[in-house]
Amino acid sequence: MSPTPKKSSSSTKTTGTKKVAAPAKKVASKAPAKKAPAKAPAKKAPAKKAPAKAPVKKQVAKVAAKKAPSKAPTPAQRAAATKAAAATAAAQKKREAAAREKDLARKAKEKADALAQKEREAKAKAAAREKDLARKAKAKAEALAKKDREAKAKAAARAKAAADKIKAQEAARARREREAKAKAAAREKEIARKAKEKALAEQRKQKEIEARRKAIEAEKARKQKEIERLEAEERKRIERREAEERKRIEALERKRHAKPYGDDAAFLAKLGELLTQERAALTIQVANLEKEAEEMLVDRDSLEYDEDDGSGVATNVDRDYVKEFAAEQRLKLAEIDVALLRVAEGSYGRCDECYEPISRARLEAQVPVFTCINCRAAV
Repeated sequence: MSPTPKKSSSSTKTTGTKKVAAPAKKVASKAPAKKAPAKAPAKKAPAKKAPAKAPVKKQVAKVAAKKAPSKAPTPAQRAAATKAAAATAAAQKKREAAAREKDLARKAKEKADALAQKEREAKAKAAAREKDLARKAKAKAEALAKKDREAKAKAAARAKAAADKIKAQEAARARREREAKAKAAAREKEIARKAKEKALAEQRKQKEIEARRKAIEAEKARKQKEIERLEAEERKRIERREAEERKRIEALERKRHAKPYGDDAAFLAKLGELLTQERAALTIQVANLEKEAEEMLVDRDSLEYDEDDGSGVATNVDRDYVKEFAAEQRLKLAEIDVALLRVAEGSYGRCDECYEPISRARLEAQVPVFTCINCRAAV
């Protein structure tokens, strides 16, 4: 007795649901293909709940008509068949309602986006028209004001030119009269002056010749003494400068090859141990940073990024920052290697700028260090 209702429920699924489920699958397959670029998700329209009693009864009747058992089914079997058919029909209706809601929401969203775009375009056109009208009105007013100013300026210029012409004519006439009188007086005065100057010029000329000769001889003697004095001073300055430079170079050469802590082997060993520990830690850190950069590159290639939120750009910036930090740590590793070489030869602890010893506290606090506090502050 038990196989009979199972066949009836499966037959209801195959016969009753295939015809109804086909459009739901098409809607579900087409709906995700179009992605609307809306910022806020549209509200889903409430689905209308259709009564499920009528289709279930029809499906049960069809199944009973197609495959009737040889024996009359029991009430439990009929109830089970009815319940299975109702569940199948309800699930199919839910899928169809969800597909319709999704399609309606997408269409409403596209319609809202189109209306918003049209409204923005209309506002932009209206603003452009108002701006153009205001610009034209302003240009027209400025042109009228400019013409008015030009007309006033031309009238004032004509009046000023007429007054200046009359004034210039009167001034020219008075000037010609004054010049004529002045020329006559000047000619008389010039004749008397020339006669007097001619007599004085002869006397002055003789005096000037004699004074010039004496001045030239005195100047020659003075210049010769000044040249000798300057040459002696220059020779002394050159000798003094050369001596100071030799002393400075000798002192600098001694400092350049100095080993400030060469006698303290224990202190140099301690610094070498600190440098070795720092190098080991930096080596691990550089390896971790390079591994992190490679992982970020793999994540960026395998994931899809959204251009609107800028996630791809942020990942690139983070990876570049990690790579730059790793490069800085590699440079520090190279500096530690140089410091270890200097520890081995006993010259570590000498400032690279002034060649003076670096303090013990600075050497122990900072690893590695190649300049003293004064030279570092001057950089």
